[in-house]
Amino acid sequence: MGRDAPRDEKEARKANKRGAARLAAVQALYQMELSGAGLNEILAQFESHWLGQEVEGAQYLPAEAAFFRDVVSGVVREQRRLDPLIDEALQKSWPLKRIEAVLRAALRAGAYELDHRRDVPARVVVSEYADVAAAFVERDETGMVNAVLDQLARHMRGAEFTA
Repeated sequence: MGRDAPRDEKEARKANKRGAARLAAVQALYQMELSGAGLNEILAQFESHWLGQEVEGAQYLPAEAAFFRDVVSGVVREQRRLDPLIDEALQKSWPLKRIEAVLRAALRAGAYELDHRRDVPARVVVSEYADVAAAFVERDETGMVNAVLDQLARHMRGAEFTA
């Protein structure tokens, strides 16, 4: 291994923790929508009981808590602005309100990250949220998440796609 190996391992661990944070953020947003729980309540619940913990026999990966908080609170803060953008990217016959709640959560989290987390490449955001969606839904629906986020990415970050 070369001199860069420790950095590569560190980047891989960081990516894994961000992936776990994205999954937890989608779950938290979904739970907020279904239960009506508030932002502070859901953040506290996930940070104390889910992130990096064992829940119902499943071990959740350690997640980057600050990234998780940023995505969840950012979606809540920006939802009124993001939803029309997502709606526009969806086919006209399928408005956002008709999309399954877990897919709405994934689309909102992905749209927030595309718009506000310029430190993460757009293609990574699209791929990561398609992977998150795959944990909950069938392949066709995962493809829809990928297509909508790709369209948003090209609109929000066109410069990343012209190279």
